[in-house]
Formats: sequence, C-alpha cells, structure tokens
Amino acid sequence: MQRTISALARNRPGVVAEMAAGFGRSDVNILSLAAGETENPEISRIVICVEGDEDAVREITRHVQDMEAIIQVDDLSRKDFVDRELVMVKVTMETERTGQLMQIFEVFRANVVGMGQETVTVEMAGDREKVDGLIKMLVPYGIRSMCRSGMIALKRGDE
Repeated sequence: MQRTISALARNRPGVVAEMAAGFGRSDVNILSLAAGETENPEISRIVICVEGDEDAVREITRHVQDMEAIIQVDDLSRKDFVDRELVMVKVTMETERTGQLMQIFEVFRANVVGMGQETVTVEMAGDREKVDGLIKMLVPYGIRSMCRSGMIALKRGDE
C-alpha cells in the first residue's frame, strides 16, 4: 500500500535524518522524501511517500508524531490533496529526431533548460503519472541522466 505523509517540523538540523532512520527500522519503504521551508522559515514541511502494509505505516506515523521536533502529521492518503514532482531529464538529441522530441516536450509542457552538442535537458512539473509518462516517452531517445525531486503535496481546500 502506498501512502503520502506530510509533517510540519521545527526547522533544525537532524530532523529529516531522525525521521528517515525511524522508517529504516520499520518494514516501510520510502519512495520519495522532500523537505523545505514553509511560509515561516522556522518551520519545514516534510512530505514522505511510503510503501508498506497498513500496520507498519500506522506504526511509523505514530513514531513521527512522537518526535520532539514534529508539530503536526497528516496522512494525506486519506484526504483530498494536490501533489507535484519536478523532473529534469537529459536526453540524446539527434538532428533527425529533434522535431519528434520537441513535440513530446510540448505535449507534456516540458521546458528546455539546457542544450549541448548531443543532448537537450528539459524540466517538467506534474503529478507522478505525468512524470512517469514523460520518462516513458523519452526512453527510446536515450536518457543520459535524470533527477526527480520527490513528491510535494498539500491538502486541497481551505484546511
């Protein structure tokens, strides 16, 4: 089972490491982890996508809630939320296939952010399915390198 956990934490050294270590002791796999400051520079939001059985996820969520630096924990999987991930992909660019690549970039609303003699680098933000779709379309062209940010997420609405 895949779950998305969002935590607000005091912005201080070691919080993410302590949280990740707790997951390492459980039977829960971290699929992605993203952390950054909120509108208050003293507070960070940590979004963790995990995979594991329901009991293990519930146990690790309780562990996170009990950490001293944690202010609030939400299991977004049980709520309506919006999520995004950033991906940067460097792909081989052959002159005869440039038009095809540009069409793919346009369809996925990917932006060219760098070009070399033999490669083009694009960035795109979207949900996991959209990112996976872009990657799948670019594989036949030859992905030279890639970096994904991990999912960030917020509850929808006024909460």
